[in-house]
Amino acid sequence: MIHRSASGKALVCLGIESTAHTAGMAVASSKGEILTNVNAVYKAPMGQGIHPREAAQHHCDVLPTMLRRVIYKLDIGLDAVDCISFSSGPGLGPVLRTGATFARALALWLEKPLIPIHHAIGHIEIASLMTGAEDPLVLLVSGGHTSIAAFGDGFWRVYGETEDITLGNLLDVFAREAGLSFPGGAVIEDLAKKGRNYIELPYVVKGNDVSYSGLLTAALKRLKDGNGIEDVCFSLQEVAFSMLTEATERALAHTERKEVLLTGGVAANARLQNMINSIAQDHGAEAYVVPKEYSGDSGAQIAWTGILAFQSGVRVDVERSFVKPKWRLDEVRIPWR
Repeated sequence: MIHRSASGKALVCLGIESTAHTAGMAVASSKGEILTNVNAVYKAPMGQGIHPREAAQHHCDVLPTMLRRVIYKLDIGLDAVDCISFSSGPGLGPVLRTGATFARALALWLEKPLIPIHHAIGHIEIASLMTGAEDPLVLLVSGGHTSIAAFGDGFWRVYGETEDITLGNLLDVFAREAGLSFPGGAVIEDLAKKGRNYIELPYVVKGNDVSYSGLLTAALKRLKDGNGIEDVCFSLQEVAFSMLTEATERALAHTERKEVLLTGGVAANARLQNMINSIAQDHGAEAYVVPKEYSGDSGAQIAWTGILAFQSGVRVDVERSFVKPKWRLDEVRIPWR
């Protein structure tokens, strides 16, 4: 459905993503179009994780340049933008504040409404837009999120999640400790394809939640004990993904949803996609996977969700536009679903 303003034109939102290593800026329209999408990734030194202060400085440096690129790519001027949305949380505090400050300045300068967006809901909504999934069981897997959720009574209800570190964090930390590149998901996937020997690793599912910290410790120990990196990566993927697939299947049986939507940065992994597709088929459900272009953090997810929120009357005064580093997915009322 195309939503238009009183003047008859499609609504346009400029969205700013700034929760972790990616600074993103995009413009989306209420026609469901991503008019432009620009991202810049902070690269941590080899062997190190994200340093919040350094990542915040990176974002501060690149956001003005990104805005110029967005303006250059657009056929419309910034005056045609109807609202400014920004990732309000969860995420790294210094990084969130950098993006929020830039968004506030734009909103005040252009005299446009300011829209706070939950980062995880951005992942869900961009995936729903791109795949056509309408009422799915969602598996959200990224560096900051590992959640199994379904929508009900105005909120995303969590049916399973991680009890400690996320799936994306598991892969990134293992890669860092093993001397691999960051982020770690893609390089681990490539190495896992060459693995031939399964190595026993802890498989920890508690109720419908998963725990990855023990798996990380054990995988690193197996590597230090002299096992080949390809076999360790293969085994790490198999165990980590199987744990999550088991929990997802249990939630699917409970909710009886006819769609399963895989989204977030780790959704780009082909082995995880195959596992989720398998359980969906077993339960007569359709499996959807967010396109790789939109699987990682991006301004597009914030801009499109900003459109949905703006149409539903969501606003925040600049004076009250606080960031929320520990904002839970199931705390956010969703008026547009």
